[in-house]
Amino acid sequence: MFVDTAKVIIKSGNGGNGCMSFRREKYIPRGGPDGGDGGNGGDVVFVGDARINSLVRFRYSPILAAKNGKHGMGSNRTGRKGADITLRVPCGTILRDEETGEVVCEIIKPNAPITVARGGRGGKGNQHFATPTRKAPRFAQEGRSGVEFRAVLELKIMADIGLVGLPNAGKSSLITVVSHATPKIADYPFTTLNPVVGVIELSDYRTLVIADIPGIIEGASHGRGLGIQFLKHVERTKVLLFVIDISPYADTPPEKALAVLQNEIQIFGHGLEHKKFLIAANKIDLDTDGNAQQRFMKELDKSLSEKVYPVSVATGQGFDRLIEALDTLVAGNQEEEDTAI
Repeated sequence: MFVDTAKVIIKSGNGGNGCMSFRREKYIPRGGPDGGDGGNGGDVVFVGDARINSLVRFRYSPILAAKNGKHGMGSNRTGRKGADITLRVPCGTILRDEETGEVVCEIIKPNAPITVARGGRGGKGNQHFATPTRKAPRFAQEGRSGVEFRAVLELKIMADIGLVGLPNAGKSSLITVVSHATPKIADYPFTTLNPVVGVIELSDYRTLVIADIPGIIEGASHGRGLGIQFLKHVERTKVLLFVIDISPYADTPPEKALAVLQNEIQIFGHGLEHKKFLIAANKIDLDTDGNAQQRFMKELDKSLSEKVYPVSVATGQGFDRLIEALDTLVAGNQEEEDTAI
């Protein structure tokens, strides 16, 4: 089950109270204060995990609470620290404060722990409050409360390439051809109801991660259809691949399909309109005389026509060139990001 948002309650542990105690042993009439400190409360820690791709566990376990610290004891014994709670989440998860909407943190790198709520500090025992003029303090410090707040977890899939296309453009079939992903495929719209991630294996043991985003329709950026729910997943992809059905049997003329997709991305914003892209002109096997492809190319500006790669998911034709071009585009994008840093 794919879940990309979840509301949770985050609660770090309370600090334990300091102890008020006096040393009492036989033959030692003036033992003095010996109350130990309370233990610190446990922290709430998030860790990115590349093997997880859904927030479903948080739908059923929304209370994320660390343990409280133990109280201090006599004989200068410090209470035990409360146990931390470590939560593994998909890379690309954003944690927001539900009340203010402020981003608390973004979990990007795998296996890099991020503390989102620190436990309360333990209180000091009465041993700390003894002075030359106050040799028997009869009080100790209470532990501090932990942090508690309501939050929203939001997942934005991280991938090198994001597939964007109208329903039935062949995105699901394309991802099965180039990767090991196995999405549901059928001949009706909205077959893909959840993002699907696959891995393209290159010849030199490198890989490209590709994400199939559910079909976008006209008006998606304003809430129509399923696309608006998943356009956010394209935000973290490095480059886009527009998948266009150019066969004579396409429901939408290919030039209009491309215009619709570009317009929806432009309206949605969030930086998507600035991403580099290529165009996969799909289903060329159905364009037996090549006329449909020629008409499509004539409708495009020269700058766009250079980005078009004719392919067929049915025969596998054209995918070697497309994957090579995607690899080059992703690598160039990565170099630009490294230079900017």
